[in-house]
Amino acid sequence: MAELISQATDVLKELGIDFTLHEHAAVMTCAEHKAAAGDIPGILTKNMLVKDKAKKYFLVVTSDKKVDFNALRKTLKAKKSLRGTDVDTLKQLLGVGAGSVTPLGLLNDKDKKVTIILDTELKTSGQPILIHPLTNTATISLSFDSLMVFLEKKTGHAPDHVKVMDVPSPQPKSTNGPPPQKPQKPQKPQKKGKAPKGKQKKSVGGKNVKKQTKLGLEVTRSEDFATWYSQVVTRAEMIEYYDISGCYILRPWSFEIWEHIKAFFDAEIKKMGVKNAYFPLFVSEDKLNREKDHVEGFAPEVAWVTRSGKSELAKPIAVRPTSETIMYPAYAKWIQNYRDLPFKLNQWSNVVRWEFSCPTPFIRSREFLWQEGHSVFATREEAEVEVLDILELYSRVYEDLLCIPVIKGKKTEKEKFAGGLYTTTVEAFVPATGRAIQGATSHCLGQNFAKMFDITFQDETNQKRIPWQTSWGLTTRTIGVLVMVHGDDKGLVLPPRVAPVQVIIIPIPPPNKKDDSEWTKKRDEIVKHCKKVEEELTQAGLRVQTDDSDNNTPSWKYNHWELKGVPVRVELGPRDLVKDQVTAVRRDQLNEKKKHSLSRKDLGAQISKLLIDMQADMFRKATEHRDTLVQKVSTWEEFMKVLDAGKFPLAPWCGTKESEEKIKFLSAEASGGDEEVAEGETTMKLSGAAKSLCLPFDQPDLPSGTKCVITGKPAIAWCLFGRSY
Repeated sequence: MAELISQATDVLKELGIDFTLHEHAAVMTCAEHKAAAGDIPGILTKNMLVKDKAKKYFLVVTSDKKVDFNALRKTLKAKKSLRGTDVDTLKQLLGVGAGSVTPLGLLNDKDKKVTIILDTELKTSGQPILIHPLTNTATISLSFDSLMVFLEKKTGHAPDHVKVMDVPSPQPKSTNGPPPQKPQKPQKPQKKGKAPKGKQKKSVGGKNVKKQTKLGLEVTRSEDFATWYSQVVTRAEMIEYYDISGCYILRPWSFEIWEHIKAFFDAEIKKMGVKNAYFPLFVSEDKLNREKDHVEGFAPEVAWVTRSGKSELAKPIAVRPTSETIMYPAYAKWIQNYRDLPFKLNQWSNVVRWEFSCPTPFIRSREFLWQEGHSVFATREEAEVEVLDILELYSRVYEDLLCIPVIKGKKTEKEKFAGGLYTTTVEAFVPATGRAIQGATSHCLGQNFAKMFDITFQDETNQKRIPWQTSWGLTTRTIGVLVMVHGDDKGLVLPPRVAPVQVIIIPIPPPNKKDDSEWTKKRDEIVKHCKKVEEELTQAGLRVQTDDSDNNTPSWKYNHWELKGVPVRVELGPRDLVKDQVTAVRRDQLNEKKKHSLSRKDLGAQISKLLIDMQADMFRKATEHRDTLVQKVSTWEEFMKVLDAGKFPLAPWCGTKESEEKIKFLSAEASGGDEEVAEGETTMKLSGAAKSLCLPFDQPDLPSGTKCVITGKPAIAWCLFGRSY
């Protein structure tokens, strides 16, 4: 990062340009950049590298606004819609990664393939502009005129000055002028010293505006899913951003969810005879390269250690992207004869995959937690039994714990695990984005790795034989899928089985009278009863917490714990005490405004039933929604119609890699303009290309003579396709 900063600042110094540099943690969005920039004066710029259908590239530099891309396309006379570019293109044209797009990147556009578009607002404002110096770990402040000097003297790019428009606000529907205004009642004079009732307002620039709170979410899922997701995982205290892009701090609220998943899965695999172990984080280059087909799939993502202190290492050492090449040399020593089989080990660990695609907390990060199991068997039949047994456990993690329906199936040859015989998968679906997501995989590795790492055994007849292997993994991606599938406009909705806190108890204090001592006494009595309820529910085996803090109102507490997704809220106030009851509210029933009045007698059993019902209802609703997304098709026209509706076509398929490539290419071409752009990266909305997800185990009938949806050749199976994370 320091080298990139120096590369940019050295050029500015060479041109005699005045600027100020501010270093900070890595940022990926304008919202994060704004927070990191703090009080630095100037206009925070949004920088986007976009392309049109004719593959003309435009670097758009504007202020932090929601850009009207339809209007911009017409102004630029672009061919069809403007689309975001991938990370490889960013690197190739501008020499920057995701989140680091900047006009200074035109230093690397030697062939002048990029046209720079400057918003006229930046010039007329007279303020400094804030841009990145080739990396998103710093911000440079310089004048608009200085940027022009840089462009003209150092890059030779002549910018187009364009008025970049905001997305227009929706107008009320009307056929005969503006809607009639209701007559306003005269306002009563305000009593001195008293604030008006209702929502409080403050004066900004002579105008009254509503006060905003940072407690809740500022966007809805339907408005801006990417921003919604980012706000949920941060404001619900699941993650904290770190100063290395793509790496995140897992806070206790999310880590405990992972612990519940881990506890379930670990207990189940131990019933299958799997034992836990731990292998080193590092792998030598020689070992990593022993299995070329396997390594090829990870090569671009491998992180290397090349230096110790100030000394260069004699040979670079890789940080594990997966552990086959670390574990199997040891397996070759430990497995000697048939009595050593089956051999089953699992490790709970972290891995590093230095991806250059857009990092997304939990879903796609450079370091993540997982379990990886590696088993060895004497026969193929034994290996294949475990492959499916493990896949069934993964299905239970998603469906029984997380209330997320999945489809079990087999990956195509093109999508299988590199170096393995075949791969099975559980595929989950995010209805809000029209994307599928690979939930977990269980691989039959065949004998390939055993041959590469000399793993052999003597059978009962003293014959030397090559064993069969499996590997299988589940990651913290599960948490991201949970957020995406169940979250709503108020925040998280957590299934009771994995919620860190299943029940939050909120004391409702009595109305505040003049006698503060009497009020305090009554409040303390209510809190005392809340603690008794907490103790009773804890004894019933529930995870319970009482929020008896006295610095926030009950309404504030409702919002706080709703954002964090606690399954059940229990309220206890003066009226409840009189009636010897509590009021309970299920997190998934907020929109239905359902409240349950429960007797204090056998309260543990009643709350437990609420949680059981909520778990079942969440899975039922998610399954019903998922079932509407998967649709059988038989023609390419039907395929694209289903795909562009944000759904998943189940199509007859001929089984060739060439047909998969054709589907990917044609689907991208046919739906090319649906993609939106953010600061140097694509958002989590629909992009064009479809890929194969799996060949579902639950196959519909395939009548004789059925033709492949894309080639017209005889179909061999129904294949599920869709856009995917």
